[in-house]
Amino acid sequence: MEIGVVGKPNVGKSTFFSAATLVDVDIANYPFTTIEANVGVTYAIAEHPCRELGCKPNPQNYEYRDGKALIPIKMIDVAGLVPGAHEGRGLGNKFLDDLRMASALIHVVDATGKTDAEGQPTDYHDPVEDIEFLEREIDYWILGILKKGWEKFAKRVKIQGIKLEGAIADHLSGIGVREEDVWEAVHRLGLGSDPTKWTDEDLFAFVRELRRINKPIIIAANKADAASDDEIERLKKEGEKRDYIVIPTSAVAELTLRKAAKAGFIDYIPGSSGFKVLKKMSPKQEKALQLIKERVLNRFGSTGVQEVINRAVFDLLNLIPVYPVQDEHKLTDQFGNVLPHVYLLPRGSTPRDLAYKVHTDLGRTFLYAVNARTHRRVGEDYRLESNDIIKIVATAK
Repeated sequence: MEIGVVGKPNVGKSTFFSAATLVDVDIANYPFTTIEANVGVTYAIAEHPCRELGCKPNPQNYEYRDGKALIPIKMIDVAGLVPGAHEGRGLGNKFLDDLRMASALIHVVDATGKTDAEGQPTDYHDPVEDIEFLEREIDYWILGILKKGWEKFAKRVKIQGIKLEGAIADHLSGIGVREEDVWEAVHRLGLGSDPTKWTDEDLFAFVRELRRINKPIIIAANKADAASDDEIERLKKEGEKRDYIVIPTSAVAELTLRKAAKAGFIDYIPGSSGFKVLKKMSPKQEKALQLIKERVLNRFGSTGVQEVINRAVFDLLNLIPVYPVQDEHKLTDQFGNVLPHVYLLPRGSTPRDLAYKVHTDLGRTFLYAVNARTHRRVGEDYRLESNDIIKIVATAK
């Protein structure tokens, strides 16, 4: 799974990425600082079962801190997007190509409105327009891919009786589109199964719906500490009208806190509403942290960065953490490690889906599962819940 960090130049996009991953990137006050995509690892943070069960885990594919599981997620920060990117303006084609396999997008917006559509400083630019233009650029990008040879493609599907959803998914597999995504978009819009009858309006409506399903977007209203309450509230309301989650964010504050924690000055868990000072700092450092506490943490409850990541993973993508074990009584694997692995699965997944996630052979030979909390046997029709601990039982090879 991959999450893309997107937005126009000079809105704090690379600062957000650096704050989320602690990857050092070029951060400057001018457009197109990011040319080559930056790739790093961030974490979705969830309550860990051991907090409830009183156990001590031995994590192998995640981290554990203060009763929380930090689950690694790949993150990519791409070149800034400007209007007309789908036609090649700015670094548009590169930007869009870098997003091909992203499961979700974090759109970093300047909540203060102090950067224009091109990413240049200005007195005021409506950030709502940035939300609309990013949608438009991605829609036209997908439309451009789909329309290449569309008439010939549509005729072939009709004449040969090819399954429409599978054919379109194959056509768009390069941007991570799945057959179920296509099916959902087609049925939401009530489009017919004969693509030769689709009008240009049908095609564009389909692309927009497909983008909502395959590339869902969450809005990070960045530089929120420099924006008024009215500006933040308006951006939230306008975003909600378009079915977006909008989170007030200060990427600079998060980056400062993360670096201070890494240097050992403070104890800070991303997403927290506060921090604990561990050792003496310079007056300048103390003042900076005090300002973050007053202007960001006390005002918004957190810097917003971790909330954006968590909500992208758990709300937008609707994923849940599940822990497979071999011993349902001791909650261990074959080596005695307690809850060593966690997997993120779509809500509604089954124990067999978990088995396939662990190993293909385990999925193929799946018999049943045991819920380690209840010690009851569950079948293939059981729907996994968040923080389930599951033993997979399979046939011997």
